[in-house]
Amino acid sequence: MGWMNDETGLDKCAANYVPLTPLSHLRRAASVFATRTAVIHGDHRVTYAQYHDRCTRLASALAAMGVAPGEVVATLLPNTPAQAEAHFGVPACGAVLNTINMRLDVATVAYIFDHGGAKVVLIDSEFMDLAEDACAAMEGTPPQIIEVTDPNCPATGRHPTYEDLLASADPAFDWIMPQDEWESLALNYTSGTTGRPKGVVYHHRGAYLMTMGTVISWRMVLHPVFMQIVPLFHCNGWNHTWMMPLIGGTLVCCRDITASNIYNAIADEGVTHFGGAPIVLNMLVNAAEGERRAFDHTVEVFTAGAPPAPATLTKIEQLGFNITQVYGLTETYGHVTECIWKAEDWDTADTAARAAIKARQGVAMPMMEHITVTDADVTQTPMDGATQGEIMIRGNSVMKGYFKNPEATAEAFKGGYFHSGDLAVQHPDGYIQIADRAKDIIISGGENISSVEVEGVLMGHPEVNLAAVVAKPDEQWGEVPCAFVELKPGAKPDEAALIAFARATLAGFKTPKQVVFQELPKTSTGKIQKHELRKVAAGL
Repeated sequence: MGWMNDETGLDKCAANYVPLTPLSHLRRAASVFATRTAVIHGDHRVTYAQYHDRCTRLASALAAMGVAPGEVVATLLPNTPAQAEAHFGVPACGAVLNTINMRLDVATVAYIFDHGGAKVVLIDSEFMDLAEDACAAMEGTPPQIIEVTDPNCPATGRHPTYEDLLASADPAFDWIMPQDEWESLALNYTSGTTGRPKGVVYHHRGAYLMTMGTVISWRMVLHPVFMQIVPLFHCNGWNHTWMMPLIGGTLVCCRDITASNIYNAIADEGVTHFGGAPIVLNMLVNAAEGERRAFDHTVEVFTAGAPPAPATLTKIEQLGFNITQVYGLTETYGHVTECIWKAEDWDTADTAARAAIKARQGVAMPMMEHITVTDADVTQTPMDGATQGEIMIRGNSVMKGYFKNPEATAEAFKGGYFHSGDLAVQHPDGYIQIADRAKDIIISGGENISSVEVEGVLMGHPEVNLAAVVAKPDEQWGEVPCAFVELKPGAKPDEAALIAFARATLAGFKTPKQVVFQELPKTSTGKIQKHELRKVAAGL
């Protein structure tokens, strides 16, 4: 087998080896799809040639400001054109993109500025006070600020503006492409619900392969119209903005995530695809009649972030949406498993059974090598749909590691897999189904209770909008399930009736012992903040 090695002189060269990077997609699209619409945001509509020009100017401007390859450029931006342009323009000058959640507190933003070492930060006018306060709270040198304006958010006038920066930049700037596909592309910070957030480092290869694998899994063809609902500060919007130029798609930006904005984009712009957390699906299902718009095509939706309630899946598919459940983490660039539909086995199932199957997290996507469920020793658990273990992940779309944190990196990669921290069962066909986050399992009298299972039952009640179940301390049982419920408009709280509804389906020990009616605290990506609810439950 010696002919497979390099001693025959068959070495890599410029002709046969080009480092993989999603930057290549936009460089190609600027020529192949030059006149097609690339980005839409209200009255802002640009072709691929114009999109490439704006990204080139951004790269030129950042280089002129002294940003060197390998340094960090941060953003505090909603899903607007500037945020999409930063995904290409920042790495095109050789820098690393750090998109930051605008809903974080001042101290956390200051920590991220310091820890990541941002040289420049692009800031939406709406969040300028947050950014300036964070800069003032930093221990190190604050980044240079560039202000990004929006028709709904007038400029503060305190900093150079993004559009002025682009106007004065060099449109002929030569993009700095990676010399090694392992070079860092992006730095994303985890939500940090306990302690400081960790910096997750992405490489060019992983993002490139994410774009390729997603096209296959989503059964995409040329020229989809994609609405960016997942915040671009969250796993870089699951890498979808990097993917759109690959297939000449149109990116519809969505600054404010509301049911009416989504329905309007589907009806007016012909949106064919979007991704979103189950809370987005719930929003569409429960939208008032005046917020809805009619459309005559099926909208393909990737959902992730938490297992969607089967009741929600049943209702939304009747509205013209085809839902595919996916699963992933910040550390895996977003989604890495998919619930591929087996028509030959499942098309004949009744509505409830179909919805339950669709709620599974599924199997590895094409860009991944192996995703399975194992015990603590990384030994495969029985694929019996009942034995719980931890989801373990191996493949090219796994992070390089945690920035400046080798101990946490080594722990996460122990045994040759990335340890997700998510508990799941694996069915005989290999499909994975999440039972819970390890920290969300409720242990009552020695019995494990899946909060996901209890939430799914509660979400089936016609008056429940959202439900979250956490552990409440209990002298006799150690802890018992406590439900926090957000009701639909007009519904009246009735704790006894809701507990009885759950008891009709669940075993007695799994039934919530208390129900609290309130609006649920959520992250900006729509995830319910169970750590906050656990604090409330502890004091009940």
